[in-house]
Amino acid sequence: MPSSRRAFLAGGATLLLAGCSSDVLGLRRAVRVAVSWSGQELRAFHKVLDGLGSLSYPVEVVPLGDDISTAFGARTTRRPDIVMLPQPGLVPRHLNALDPIPDDIAPLGRTRLWKELLVHEGTTYGVPFKTAHKSAVWYRPSVFAKAGVQPPRLWDEWLTLNEALTQAGITPLSLAAGDGWVLTDFLENILLGIAPSVYAGLATAADPRPSQQPQFGAALRFLGTMWSAPDVLAGGVKGSLVQQFPDALVEVFGHRRAAMVLASDFAEPVVRTFAADPEDIDLFTFPPMNKGAAAPVVVGGDVMVLPKPTTDDARDLVRRLSERTAPDPWIKEGGFLVDGRTSGYSSELTLLAEQLATPGEQLQFDLSDRLGRIGDINGLWRVLTDFLIAVGGRGPTVVPAAVDDAIEALRKVEEG
Repeated sequence: MPSSRRAFLAGGATLLLAGCSSDVLGLRRAVRVAVSWSGQELRAFHKVLDGLGSLSYPVEVVPLGDDISTAFGARTTRRPDIVMLPQPGLVPRHLNALDPIPDDIAPLGRTRLWKELLVHEGTTYGVPFKTAHKSAVWYRPSVFAKAGVQPPRLWDEWLTLNEALTQAGITPLSLAAGDGWVLTDFLENILLGIAPSVYAGLATAADPRPSQQPQFGAALRFLGTMWSAPDVLAGGVKGSLVQQFPDALVEVFGHRRAAMVLASDFAEPVVRTFAADPEDIDLFTFPPMNKGAAAPVVVGGDVMVLPKPTTDDARDLVRRLSERTAPDPWIKEGGFLVDGRTSGYSSELTLLAEQLATPGEQLQFDLSDRLGRIGDINGLWRVLTDFLIAVGGRGPTVVPAAVDDAIEALRKVEEG
């Protein structure tokens, strides 16, 4: 997803570690690392770099925020040597601009989900640094207990849960509709839950046309059923539309005006920082859509890539950052998962890590990243925002017409 979730992390200036770049003082050229992080995430990454020990070269961290894709622009002395790309789905589109990953760590990019994005004709062009679990729902156990409910085991149970919370005077959901990727996360989980083969087909299609897939419309209907329920959204539609990712978390755990929020593992530091009661935190994962179906698990992450022409120092840094213990300082900060690793986390993130590592789980990468312009801010994001406005809190009767309008709007985007 385009990383406006990182908008809650204020933009930062270029930061130099362990020395200065050659174009400033004539010293050994720094390895420039472009990242989309700032705020807490950027501080945590610096701790990771500090933990690597003494390096024979300086490291310059360049926070680009939502403009991370500009790292693939024209080659200049200021162009990054390593890009921490938060949209793994972009790697296949930039192969001509990338050098291969060193052979000794290339197998890290060939594991189950990553291979289809990071390997082309047998050559590995990226390795994962950070994995994101995008099917987590954080909630306050105290309000569930007050309403006499448990985390849902099926989609229908989630709808019933929302109704029970509303009847108990508790607003069920906080929704960060100000960040469109949160809306796409919701839809992607539903689509993966009801039609995994359609999801996979759209993800790999050269010319994806989700509007032509009946299951896509069905996913919208399921989503509309939840969003259209009266009093289900904290602040209503108007409040949701101006609420960004961190605000939605604070709404649940700080202001305590909602019971739960769909939010990835990287929400953990914000949740723990602003929780009014640090003991009143738990999560469940997106439930199966039907009995006997697998629970959907939508995955994202940040991958390391090497823009051409790379250097020995850049390769060395990628190797060091790929070591199993390299991210330990960030793991201690919270909100960080490593592909294939299931230990060393909080109890909440351990649950997510174990689900990611379980063979046979219904795992797929974030679809909006792989749809190109159809999935971006002027495509699916806008379509879902309009869909929320059309159905939010208005009852189920408005859903069919809103689905038709959304499909038509998406068709126009596809025809672009």
